Amino acid sequence: MEKLGSIYNRFGTIIVLLALMLIVTIINPQFLTMYNILNIFKQVSINGLIALGMTFVILTGGIDLSVGAILGFSGMILGLMITGGTPDLLAIPAVLAIGALLGYFNGFFISKLKLQAFIVTLATMTMFNGLTLIVSDGIPASGVTKDAPVLDFFSQGSILGIPFPMIIFVVAFLILLILLQNTVFGRGVYAIGGNEEVARLSSIPTNRIKTWVYVISGMMSALAGVVLTSRLSSAQPTAGAGFELDAIAAVVIGGTSLAGGRGRLFGTFIGVLIIGVLNNGLNIIGVSAFFQQFIKGLVILLAVILDRKSAR
Repeated sequence: MEKLGSIYNRFGTIIVLLALMLIVTIINPQFLTMYNILNIFKQVSINGLIALGMTFVILTGGIDLSVGAILGFSGMILGLMITGGTPDLLAIPAVLAIGALLGYFNGFFISKLKLQAFIVTLATMTMFNGLTLIVSDGIPASGVTKDAPVLDFFSQGSILGIPFPMIIFVVAFLILLILLQNTVFGRGVYAIGGNEEVARLSSIPTNRIKTWVYVISGMMSALAGVVLTSRLSSAQPTAGAGFELDAIAAVVIGGTSLAGGRGRLFGTFIGVLIIGVLNNGLNIIGVSAFFQQFIKGLVILLAVILDRKSAR
């Protein structure tokens, strides 16, 4: 198990992804068509955006359970603004700013008041869900993209045949990868996850960095809310339910340690694709939705076991 854990830590996510693709292709050759591959990227873009932000949080040893609630609240605010007459070119940046502000709210209580991230984000998840119901009165905002061509392009548009949601996901990945791997901020994220007290004594601004990782997480969740609202052409009060679990799953499957300080954003990228291929492949071969939930949970459990073994 230790050897398997070591191999998984280095190449496991790619091996698992290729193995899943091979198995599903053997069962149903239609899986490996260009149309289906692009469709998988389009489907995983929302979870992928959230998971990229979640990676920063988990690398510091934290957790953000409020990402789904931020997605839902941001999407609802976007829907209400556009249906109320606000141009989409103004509404979209405003919603991203709201997501960043909600993330800062989380980061303030976690970094400044030294509260547990699990408790804070559990509380704010409930609060943000409540805010969504308050501002919407529990009623969806429909026809959002009818007079919003820019927002409509977020889900229906393409560039050189590549779906725009896929482009958003890949561009966000590249920007955050540079931020994490090539900046002082990124090194601080790893240092805090490795040992926060040592990082603080080394003059690393731990409070500021911890706050900013939640800002990043909130902004990425809001961006995911924009894409989801565009895809549905409506804002649903319960749109964000369960997204936090899939995001955490993608990060863990990608090899990032829940203890913090160890992991890669590229691993999360592959972890998102693994979940997407798993969902798509199980649908193609006709596996029941009930069994799909069981299989996904089993994959996550195996990833955690291998992570624990490789960390020893």
